[in-house]
Amino acid sequence: MTARKGPRRSGDRLRRLLVMLPWLMERGEVPVAEMAARFELTEAELVGDLELAALCGLPPFVDEMIDVFIDEGVVYAGVPRLFTKPLNLTAPEGFALLTSARAAMQLPGADPDGALARALAKLAGVLGEDGVVVDVAQPPATPDLVDAVNDNARLRIRYWSASRDESTEREITPRSIFLDRGNWYVIADDSRSGEQRTFRIDRFEQWERTGEVDVPQPDSPPVVPPSGDQWFADGDVPTVELRLAPQARWAAERYPTRGERDGTGAHAGNVVVRMAVASEQWLRTLLLRLGPHAAVLEPPEWHDLGADAARQLLLRYEAGDS
Repeated sequence: MTARKGPRRSGDRLRRLLVMLPWLMERGEVPVAEMAARFELTEAELVGDLELAALCGLPPFVDEMIDVFIDEGVVYAGVPRLFTKPLNLTAPEGFALLTSARAAMQLPGADPDGALARALAKLAGVLGEDGVVVDVAQPPATPDLVDAVNDNARLRIRYWSASRDESTEREITPRSIFLDRGNWYVIADDSRSGEQRTFRIDRFEQWERTGEVDVPQPDSPPVVPPSGDQWFADGDVPTVELRLAPQARWAAERYPTRGERDGTGAHAGNVVVRMAVASEQWLRTLLLRLGPHAAVLEPPEWHDLGADAARQLLLRYEAGDS
């Protein structure tokens, strides 16, 4: 295994630990060389990551540390007590965990039939209508961008701008990838503007490595994906008014709203919220997840958006079964 150029970001290391630890705990003990090869790390990188995991736990850190150690070239792991306790997650927390873990399952070495995969299946079953009803497919460039983030690699890309309806060529160094409201994004150092910019990955038309590596400065601040409030702070995006039944109130907790009031009359117990909309496709996906527990009140042209999305999804599945 060839060592990567430059330091690995802590976020990348933690995402890989999310995949490695369930795999390791299921086995109990594994040779360092075997585990490093499986997860495409050097042995030094693996040892460093496991040392990081061994320092994690819950206060007051008495019998609440992750139980992992290395002795004579073999990694040993036990299941700490904190992993045996059931989690009391809200629907938004469960959805966020499910989305993050599914993204982590794309990393090298992830076992599609292992402990993490089985846990995700159980979580998805428990979430039901509050969980992921429609999986968000990754754009073709995503795996290469993930590798570029890990390697601090500069890319030459051709990118389509929706606002200008034109394609531009530029060089970027990807720093972080995230999923938000049904779309995949990459935060990257942009040579064209000289600033850090956020790009939608499905708008990448071409991409290739330049062969150059841009190692971040040791004092560089961590790259943090924007929150929903930051995305929509400028107020120039459309809004939708939704009536949410109690089963769907998690949506008002998960996404930023611009106003809220209680339902009246036959809809007492419901809540009416105004919510910023990233795109019509994002709203269609949200309405599929909310099902019969949500109704669009405004604008009128979106009254039947959820029902139309459900019909199209049903037709797609029927076509696939035929």
